[in-house]
Amino acid sequence: MAKFKEQTVLLRISWMFLLFNGIGILIFGILVVTYPRIAGPYDLGLLRALGVATTGMGFFGIVITLTSYRRKERLAWLTLWYYPTFWTLHLVGGLPPGNDHIHQVFFIVISLLGLMLPFRYFFPRETV
Repeated sequence: MAKFKEQTVLLRISWMFLLFNGIGILIFGILVVTYPRIAGPYDLGLLRALGVATTGMGFFGIVITLTSYRRKERLAWLTLWYYPTFWTLHLVGGLPPGNDHIHQVFFIVISLLGLMLPFRYFFPRETV
């Protein structure tokens, strides 16, 4: 708990944005695994496999955010760039979920804010 109290508001907001991203991806993955009815009988297994992979991606993103990112580890910052990459590829490729891609733009924006706002915490200026 002491580490949480030492964090600035900016860092707290940034990891909460990234946590929200991870939770969104996790929920999407669970829904795809649970309700793959949109696929035909030949695509059912593939869709479930994608749902399991997406669930894992969301879970690991949450774990990275709640541990390494909050400790300001550079590798966590670099790793979490998969969030805006993931959502941008979904937007550009017209991929699911949904047909109105507003949620994808929203997730792109909050993931970029979550990564760029605390940039100086992860890469402080060198002092001579």
